[in-house]
Amino acid sequence: MMRSLFSGVAGLKTHQTRMDVIGNNIANVNTTAYKSQSMTFSDIMYQTTQNASGASERMGGVNARQIGLGVQTSAISTAIDQQGASQTTNNPFDIMISGDAFFVVNNGQEQLYTRDGSFYLDGVGNLAMQSNGYLVQGWGAYQDENGAYQVDVNSGIGRLQLMNAENTTYPAAATTKSVMTGNIDQNDSNVKAAAGRTMTLEFYDDRGYLYTARFSVKQMKNADGTPMTTSNMNPLPASMEEPMKTQMDKYYDVGKTGITPKNQPMYTITLTDILDSDNQSIGIDRLNAADPLGGVTFGESHVWNRNLVSGKVASDITNAAVDDYSTDPATSIPANAFASATDSATARSLQELKSSATIVNDGGKTVSGPLAGVGGEFFGMSDAEIDSYGKDATYYFSGGKLYISSENKTSIVTFDPDTGAITGGSNMTMKFTNDPPRGLESFKNIEVDATTLTNINTNGSSTFKATKGDTDGNNTGRMVGTMNGISVEVTGKIWASYSNGQTKLLGQIATAEFANASGLEKGGDNLYRQTNNSGDATIQEIEASGGKMNTGVLEMSNVDLSSEFTTMITTQRGFQANSRIITVSDTLLEELTNLKR
Repeated sequence: MMRSLFSGVAGLKTHQTRMDVIGNNIANVNTTAYKSQSMTFSDIMYQTTQNASGASERMGGVNARQIGLGVQTSAISTAIDQQGASQTTNNPFDIMISGDAFFVVNNGQEQLYTRDGSFYLDGVGNLAMQSNGYLVQGWGAYQDENGAYQVDVNSGIGRLQLMNAENTTYPAAATTKSVMTGNIDQNDSNVKAAAGRTMTLEFYDDRGYLYTARFSVKQMKNADGTPMTTSNMNPLPASMEEPMKTQMDKYYDVGKTGITPKNQPMYTITLTDILDSDNQSIGIDRLNAADPLGGVTFGESHVWNRNLVSGKVASDITNAAVDDYSTDPATSIPANAFASATDSATARSLQELKSSATIVNDGGKTVSGPLAGVGGEFFGMSDAEIDSYGKDATYYFSGGKLYISSENKTSIVTFDPDTGAITGGSNMTMKFTNDPPRGLESFKNIEVDATTLTNINTNGSSTFKATKGDTDGNNTGRMVGTMNGISVEVTGKIWASYSNGQTKLLGQIATAEFANASGLEKGGDNLYRQTNNSGDATIQEIEASGGKMNTGVLEMSNVDLSSEFTTMITTQRGFQANSRIITVSDTLLEELTNLKR
């Protein structure tokens, strides 16, 4: 009689435990990332009143006679792998994991794990849980040798401090590339005018200040005013104002058998001024007494590297030796081809050349140096005239005369007369002398790519322009940028965006996976602890398990109310039935007691 009472009590306790589980599920129906639990029953100890007996030749076997003593909780399991629905919050730091992974957080003593991605930035810029301030763990970012941002997922994890002095701003950078595009129309009245047509280029110095370079693009003309081409250009005066033809291999077909003219139109692109952000001129010359050649140059400095006119060699260098140099356009004729054989340096400046040269001109007349203080002419140029170009001037020979170009401000471009494609001067450089006395220390040289410039008819209206950056939009330079946004990729990588258009990788959120995630121990606050039965945490990026992160949404509870209410009904009926066992057993005991009366 007492056994049924204890069975009923066990049933009541077990069904009450199940009701507790159901109540906890329903209570957490709106808890972020809550994983519902379920409970299963199992019977408990049995009292055996008769053991089983086997069959014999004359009698059959008899089963054991056992009376159960009630019910117990078999297991309380968590639906850890069941994904909850998503709830949109539009908060960039609300992150939902799709997949089986967990966020890793640290409370200062141990690593804990959660599916609750409701994060925020604390007072010092750390990514942390909103509920308790536990720090989200991940990998910091770094720049490799190519300047690309990377994270090392094989290194240890730590806190993600997103807002710090290094990340709140993005440094300035100087412009180092530029592209000239469009068309130069030979019928453009501005291009044909003496002042030329103006073209501007905005660029940054490495402190982030914006400047504007102004260029004059115009048609080159002969002394009689006719448009100059590579086949009709007249000899230019030594004290020319126009820039000189220093890249003759782009204007002529040069070979050992002679020179074949090309009727290519010629244009000059001249740097005329540089303006600051207030539209005030800073000039293109920053002179000082020590070096009057300082400032900004534009174009390419080249020393002629072919044998254009035979016979112009030093007395101890043969014409054949010079011809050998002309077969390789990448080889410069040594200076001793034009000077003394004792100096084997590559082609030198004019002042160095005139101080030691022994030159034979077309007519065979020898002009001996040094010329300094002697007077006379050096291939048609006086000593004083050579000095006026300074030590960095370049030179070439043509028509028995020595021509000079300091190339400080101008570059020459030529075009194919049939296709209009550029043939010469497509690569130019703005060079800044960065010695402190000139005040140009923050400027960087700018390589200019003009390979897409054309020279075709566009009804007298040119369309050429210059833009900062290369053809891929890189190396444009920039001002200092302030952080104006943070975003999280599906991979967990966190990027900052800045007011100067730049982005920067700040770090990557780490995730953990377990061999048996249902073996984790709930720790409250939507947290789990690792146990012996869960297995060790595998720290990895979320892509490794095929999962992803979604921002602006949170994972909701996976509690199914309809299932919970149905289970609650059956639990209630089970509890009621077990209570009836107790009342009936009590009635039977009462009847047994009444037998004595």
